[in-house]
Amino acid sequence: MRGATDSSGLTFRQDYFGDDAAWAALVSLLKDTFGIDIDPLRQLGGADPTSMPFGWFDDTGTLAANLSAFAMPIVINGRTINAAGFQSGAVRPPWRGRGLYRDVTAKALEWCDQQRFEAVVLYTDKPDLYTPYGFVSLPMHLHAGDAPTPISATTPSRRLDPWIAEDLALLQETLNARVPVSDRLAVCRSSAMFLINTQFDADIRLSWLPEQQAVIAWKIGDDDCFVLSDVVASIIPPLPAILGGLGMSPRKVEVLFAPDRLGWQGQPRLLETTTRFMIRADAPVDLDQPAMLSPMADF
Repeated sequence: MRGATDSSGLTFRQDYFGDDAAWAALVSLLKDTFGIDIDPLRQLGGADPTSMPFGWFDDTGTLAANLSAFAMPIVINGRTINAAGFQSGAVRPPWRGRGLYRDVTAKALEWCDQQRFEAVVLYTDKPDLYTPYGFVSLPMHLHAGDAPTPISATTPSRRLDPWIAEDLALLQETLNARVPVSDRLAVCRSSAMFLINTQFDADIRLSWLPEQQAVIAWKIGDDDCFVLSDVVASIIPPLPAILGGLGMSPRKVEVLFAPDRLGWQGQPRLLETTTRFMIRADAPVDLDQPAMLSPMADF
């Protein structure tokens, strides 16, 4: 897939997250391109330690093009796959059309092959960029339905704030010990992504259920629907216990991941979005049943 690359005036760098100036350049690139700020990651435990960025810099230290890879073990159809994730792919306008993104994509894929990852996954609103490399889209389905009867809790839940040191430590400990939230499609671990995603959705709430030793990521949707985004625990509690622990008695529920471990079914509904979840693997991959990756694992 390599074509001509015009890298005149630029220097290629790899593995630069330990360089404060290079990190600031990446923060600036993503803020200017997507309007998101990933700098809070430095106060929330840092970037994923497995991250491997690939980028072209100009002589002023500006990051012209970037793509980052990181280890992202994932469960698909009950099997754990040693996968890598691609994120932070962007090219600044003055350097577009020079083959730089094609170049960093090829370099990142070569690195993944060298690391013997079984698959590579990514989110994109431009799937045509990745189909030539063998990526295919997997449909994402949320599950919605009537809420079950809550199971009352003896000990009340409490809100968590990742900017409070005690709460951040509890979040990190629970994230490190978590099991996949679903056997159909789920990350095995993705602590950095979970923590930074708490900063991207102002409506998301984090609650600690002491009886279940579980972190619940949730919000209230349209028509007072209870929206469950993620459950972080070593044993996934059933949905009635989650609702009871939160003191909630909603009429309707939406679960933004496959609910096979929740003791509740719901009806699958295709997620209506322009963003695609794509995978590249040696063997064809299809979801056996409707599922989606929790938005707290978005990358």
